[in-house]
Amino acid sequence: MTELIVPRRFCGPPDSGNGGWTAGTLAALDATDAPEDHCGSWPPIEVSLRQPPPLDTPLDITAEAGVTTASFGGVPIATAHRVDRTLAEVEPVDPETAAVASSSYPGHTFHPFPTCFACGTEREEADGLRIFPGRVGEGPDGHRVAAPWTPHPSLHEDWHTYVDEHPRASVAATWAALDCIGGWAGDLTERLMVLGRMTARVDDLPVIGEPHVVVGEGRGRDGRKTFTASTLYDADGRVVATAEHTWIAVDPALFGGRGPATD
Repeated sequence: MTELIVPRRFCGPPDSGNGGWTAGTLAALDATDAPEDHCGSWPPIEVSLRQPPPLDTPLDITAEAGVTTASFGGVPIATAHRVDRTLAEVEPVDPETAAVASSSYPGHTFHPFPTCFACGTEREEADGLRIFPGRVGEGPDGHRVAAPWTPHPSLHEDWHTYVDEHPRASVAATWAALDCIGGWAGDLTERLMVLGRMTARVDDLPVIGEPHVVVGEGRGRDGRKTFTASTLYDADGRVVATAEHTWIAVDPALFGGRGPATD
């Protein structure tokens, strides 16, 4: 048994962990035979968030029958397991288009969780990802959004041995970069949603200081559930990582968030 702690820096809602960062941390624990250098890739791993991840709290980690579980007080908080399926990537957009789209980020006008590690407008560059996606078009089942992102040195991880001199962002930060953009593709201005499930494949770890583009798109709804996807591209247009999400509509009061914007 080992432990997982979500430091307060990596919050989503004010009092619980960012879903992508938490899921990515658990996924890294699940991938015990992950590559030791950045040339390899991590297989698709599906993480289900069953309770809001508490902050600054040790979570017990167990692994049984191919499932890695993070629990608190015997209650499962999140589970992770590998899946054998193909994730459909979101089509890329060029960096200039992403930069223009980011200037119209709806979170600048209304944000349910402005201190969110991934997309919060009240976070500084050295403290949060500040991924601010704006609309770039419409897909068959929802909006398409995009944003530029340059990984900050504070995201550097030293778990892997690299074959070149480039420092890389952590697995957890990579998952976080793929997280909230899905929520904005599903339109967080209409209803508050939290991440319920995320499946991601990491082909590489993003290079610190290198410009990237992250794109997202809506892929339909079913009752309280909204389905989205996202893909992270490097400066040469190569896929770094891709993800699919299931979001659950919730009462803002239960998560310390703000309700949808009204006229």
